[in-house]
Amino acid sequence: MQFLVTAYDGKDDGALDRRMSVREAHINGANQLKEAGHLIAGGAILDEAERMIGSTMFVEFDSKAELDQWLASDPYVTGNVWQDISVLPIRLAIK
Repeated sequence: MQFLVTAYDGKDDGALDRRMSVREAHINGANQLKEAGHLIAGGAILDEAERMIGSTMFVEFDSKAELDQWLASDPYVTGNVWQDISVLPIRLAIK
């Protein structure tokens, strides 16, 4: 199944610092997801000043439970970066 993950960072003063402190680990994990065939595409959501305020990811897992398991271990979740996360099943027309 394919899913769209939309995740917004916290809005407090420390949000960007939290993001940056675990960003390398998150990117490394995303690269592993890509190699395993789970990550289709992803990137940062930017505000009008082009500051990172969240992320979007198109992913593919056998089940929502498998996606939830991965998501629970992502550094942006464990590092309290993403604070508003939505997951929707999708079917991409072009991949």
